[in-house]
Amino acid sequence: MTVRISEKDTGYSLGEISDEDFELLAGHMEEESSTDNDYFVETLAIDVLEAQGASADFIALLRKAVGSSEGIDLVWTRS
Repeated sequence: MTVRISEKDTGYSLGEISDEDFELLAGHMEEESSTDNDYFVETLAIDVLEAQGASADFIALLRKAVGSSEGIDLVWTRS
């Protein structure tokens, strides 16, 4: 299975990530409830995910999505 991530505000699909990368993301991010399916990702979080072994493709996808902004809200769905 893979996980599709998109920008929360626009619905723009950023791409699909592996279950392994998703588990790193979910493990690092704070969930507000058991049905929470969105995360705020900023540069510091990307650095931590990279240090924890996230794939190079996933890190590149996140860095491109965040760009020079303070961060973005991502939503995810399993496919």
